[in-house]
Amino acid sequence: MTELLLATSNILYFVEMDILGVTSNHSKRVAYISLMIALEINLSPEECVDIVGLSILHDNGFSEKLLYERLKGDHIKRLGDLEQVEDHCNNSEENIKNFPFMTDVKNVIKYHHERYDGTGFFSVKGESIPIMAQIISFADTIDLLVNLKENYIEKEEKINSFLTEQKNKLVSEYILNAFQNVRSNTSFQLDLKGEFLDKALKRNIPYFGKELSLKDLRSISKVFSKIIDCKSKFTSMHSTGLVEKISIMADYYKKDNDEKTKLIIAADLHDIGKLAIPNSILEKTSRLTEKEFETIKAHAYYSRSCLESLEGLEDIDEWIANHHEKLNGTGYPNGLSSDKLNFNSRLLACVDIYQALKEDRPYRKSLSHEQCMVILYHMANDSLIDSKITNDMDIVFAINFKISVPRRCIISPINNKFSED
Repeated sequence: MTELLLATSNILYFVEMDILGVTSNHSKRVAYISLMIALEINLSPEECVDIVGLSILHDNGFSEKLLYERLKGDHIKRLGDLEQVEDHCNNSEENIKNFPFMTDVKNVIKYHHERYDGTGFFSVKGESIPIMAQIISFADTIDLLVNLKENYIEKEEKINSFLTEQKNKLVSEYILNAFQNVRSNTSFQLDLKGEFLDKALKRNIPYFGKELSLKDLRSISKVFSKIIDCKSKFTSMHSTGLVEKISIMADYYKKDNDEKTKLIIAADLHDIGKLAIPNSILEKTSRLTEKEFETIKAHAYYSRSCLESLEGLEDIDEWIANHHEKLNGTGYPNGLSSDKLNFNSRLLACVDIYQALKEDRPYRKSLSHEQCMVILYHMANDSLIDSKITNDMDIVFAINFKISVPRRCIISPINNKFSED
């Protein structure tokens, strides 16, 4: 669970990159502050694990707000601007409803901007606010206002002033006293520095070797699929469309339920790394410069980096990392050739290209099935993608989506033969 939560935080740090251009590690610091307060007031080990996950995910609904602002042509430059929007509380709560938490966490994220005196978004007050929501609200606010990541000692006067002003307003005296106790430790102050946060969280989170089912993992990947798709108006349905089509192809190839679910998870998460790519590049209407294309290519590397620490997901991570590789070795990020690309890596790559071609892009409108397949067949003939999968997709999608297509000549593979066996 600890590894999963830290991987989650690595994913969401890209959202901060998207908003600010740099990562502040805000969610990780909120998680650490909240965890230390939870331990101080003796919340159960399960609640301590959950408060870390909730803290990391507390602003996951930002992505939808960002997409809305971009559709209006606006641009948000500060994390604090989004914090003032009520919608992100509801969106964040809805997104995590199927996350495999260990305790009852209903309304914790929804109420993470409530104030003890009842002046929050929803006017909930006092002990009617879930205790974990109270803690996260406090940690979130003090980190944003005081910026605890640096010069902690120099901010002592500002922190004391803040705590005096906010007693029984933002939060109860009980939680303030707990914070006072934990912040007196030198280790607390040093742990908040970015380079130590991961180790500090690992060191303090109660350990649970809980085995998550593939169904649990899918409920998690769906959260991030939504965040990823909200990156740009041009990709707002990309992962959803890819999941639909990878499911169809998995059924066609008679994949068992576990392998099909893994392919769906890979489709959900394949473009995580694009959260780190500036929209000025993703939505550019003219040809990319060589430097801009190099930046785009980095997203597959970032996607793999987010997930590679998770034991048991090595095959999913491999398919994701390889979804822009080409059979002749000209792809990225590793330039792998056909002998290093297994069937599911090839399948994800082919369906991803098809799905992208079916969508509007800043430099073109969406293409028909016929137009998509012309491009894919050319790529297969050039030994870029798998020819058998290309042929199969043409037939299967035509049948499933009731598309009338002309009879085509079956491409004879030369250098890209591949047997699933």
